[in-house]
Amino acid sequence: MALFGSDLERQVKKESAQTEPAWEGAGQEVGLKIWRVVKFEIKDWPQEEYGSFYNGDSYIILNTYKEGDSEDLEYDVHFWIGKNSSQDEYGTAAYKTVELDTFLDDKAVQHREVQGFESDLFKSYFKKLMVMEGGAESGFRHVVPEEYKPRLLRFCGTSRNVEVYEVPKHKSCLNSNDVFILDMGRTIYQYNGTNSNKDERFKAMQFVQELESERGDAKGEVLEEDDLRDSHEFMQQLTDEEPDDPDVPLEDEEKKLYRLSDHKFDQIKAGDEISKGDLVSDDVFLLYNGKNVFVWVGNNASREEKRNGIPYAHSFLGGEVGKPNCPVTVISEGQRSNAFEVAMTA
Repeated sequence: MALFGSDLERQVKKESAQTEPAWEGAGQEVGLKIWRVVKFEIKDWPQEEYGSFYNGDSYIILNTYKEGDSEDLEYDVHFWIGKNSSQDEYGTAAYKTVELDTFLDDKAVQHREVQGFESDLFKSYFKKLMVMEGGAESGFRHVVPEEYKPRLLRFCGTSRNVEVYEVPKHKSCLNSNDVFILDMGRTIYQYNGTNSNKDERFKAMQFVQELESERGDAKGEVLEEDDLRDSHEFMQQLTDEEPDDPDVPLEDEEKKLYRLSDHKFDQIKAGDEISKGDLVSDDVFLLYNGKNVFVWVGNNASREEKRNGIPYAHSFLGGEVGKPNCPVTVISEGQRSNAFEVAMTA
């Protein structure tokens, strides 16, 4: 234990990270790289699938970029947890995210993302964020229409980012603000909610056209909410059941600042009293605003505290505030995080 947090321990971990085949070439050039956790191993996710995730899996996402005219590479590394991802996959993704940060010389800002509660930064990487039922190996690509299991997809968002989620085939999942697609294999219905926007309708139409092209003999039909009768096949395919675990959207709250003490966070300030001057290099702080959690790690804090930033936040969210799905970001002193800057000054 005497070596815990020492330079020697860090070197050992760095050498261990360098033996992970998945990290070969990671972070060497600007761009996005995604891996999926498969039975404790990290596997490349095909580029043509970027933006598509399965709710039974966990993924690691590395964004490498340059700020302004700087030649220095900077990093954001996220691990994304599907709603039905196993505890083993979740744990592997979390551990390997820290390992990847070690491989990148601790230069990455770390993020935890949970399906349906993704941060704005994570969403910004994809023109279309699509979440499907099952795991990647049980996905729907190249399935012939006769074997197709009907699915209901929800399209919501703007031109900047349209999110696509597979939802239960329940009537209660429909709403007037979004667009839905009922994919039955050979027949594909696009349901336009009365108040849905042009971006949602356009993205849904593109999706239908892609399916028609891929399957050859599939046919799409557009339905308007106000003109749809209960006797239509679209409505008949849906059930009257209520979803078992409807997601409750996150809401803004008065921001609060906490300091880590004895492995728990104690509140020290709230609201407009909070400023960047409250952050000191010897400690670890947590900023919470209802929709996001930021863990700020001072340069003089221990390596244990940095490595445990996400576990600390996870315990805080699950215990004190009861919002375990909230996005988590861990920032080391001196690192850039626009979202953290905005949260501090908002």
